[in-house]
Amino acid sequence: MSVVLPDVTRPPLSLLTEEEQMFRDMVRQFAEESVAPLVHDMDRDAKMDSALIAQFFELGLMGIEIPEDMGGTGSSFFTAVLVVEELSRVDPSVGVLVDVQNTLVNNCLIRYGTDAVRRRFLPRLATDTVGAYALSEAGSGSDAFALQTRATKAEGGGWRLDGRKLWITNGDEAGLFIVFANVNPDQGYRGITAFVVERDSAGFTVGKKEDKLGIRASSTTELIFDDCRVPDENVLGEVGKGYKIAIETLNEGRIGIGAQMLGLAQGALDHTTKYVQEREQFGRRIGDFQGVQFQLAQMRTELEAIRLMVYNAARLKDAGQPFIIEAAMAKLMSSQVAQRITSLCIDLYGGYGFTKEYPVEKLYRDSKIGTIYEGTSNMQLQTIAKLMMPG
Repeated sequence: MSVVLPDVTRPPLSLLTEEEQMFRDMVRQFAEESVAPLVHDMDRDAKMDSALIAQFFELGLMGIEIPEDMGGTGSSFFTAVLVVEELSRVDPSVGVLVDVQNTLVNNCLIRYGTDAVRRRFLPRLATDTVGAYALSEAGSGSDAFALQTRATKAEGGGWRLDGRKLWITNGDEAGLFIVFANVNPDQGYRGITAFVVERDSAGFTVGKKEDKLGIRASSTTELIFDDCRVPDENVLGEVGKGYKIAIETLNEGRIGIGAQMLGLAQGALDHTTKYVQEREQFGRRIGDFQGVQFQLAQMRTELEAIRLMVYNAARLKDAGQPFIIEAAMAKLMSSQVAQRITSLCIDLYGGYGFTKEYPVEKLYRDSKIGTIYEGTSNMQLQTIAKLMMPG
């Protein structure tokens, strides 16, 4: 009698609906067949393949929550999280491009845009335009509301934006930017306002592209605003309420980063589980040694823990339930676990793991950003502590 062994690295299907399973399997197949062959070259060249981006749009991956009547997929936030996880399992650079589009840019416009703004921009974001989210500056990283970019009323209507943004994901590819600027610095964060800026706007240029340790195919750029003109109708939400938009959008975005780190760690473990069953030392497969088996079991356990945390936060968000503390915990733990798992995977590969010939080296480099962007680990701890003791 033959025995079929279970796929111990596969997420438990009981957590997903049939539709979610089908969508996830479609994305997994696409990632393995179309993304995987490009990963090495994109990482080396620090450049996302433009033909690949076109495929994201064709598959509906860039407008997952955008309504169908606006060209989107009309699906859920949880589905977007599944997509980010599966893409990141093969290349976290691809995962974060799609993540920023869906969890930050699209969601921001869906929630805060007027009907005219939504109908003007969402069809483009669903079909052919990459978006970017421009909050960070040289002096405002974790202290996001110390931003110096200014917005002043222009004669004859509209606004003038002046300043610089740094570390903007998708900056090279984006045709649409959600930009935060202060219209009244004397009021501090209460002057912050969100604007929709198109790439061809006068006075706007994309500046320096960062040369990064990891997620190299994902562009990270400077944005320069020099008397950049923005019409009144491109104000997102209310003037002076941009801080609320930024906070609420980033709370959702942290779940997306959790999914990126989850997929990344899953990919590293998948590669390593296969490798230890092929590599021999002392006349045995190294996967037959109990010490190695225990390490694999520990990684698998931690991986499942962060999967449940990320999925739970996404389900709560879709259900309209409070999710901020769960999102912070999921982002905190997933980024830490991803670094531990990828480091241990390199150890199990031995010297080969330290070379670019094998994929775990790249995943190790990619994992480092998880504890930094969209809120450092210390910022997540601060959020969790404040919500534990709201008084």
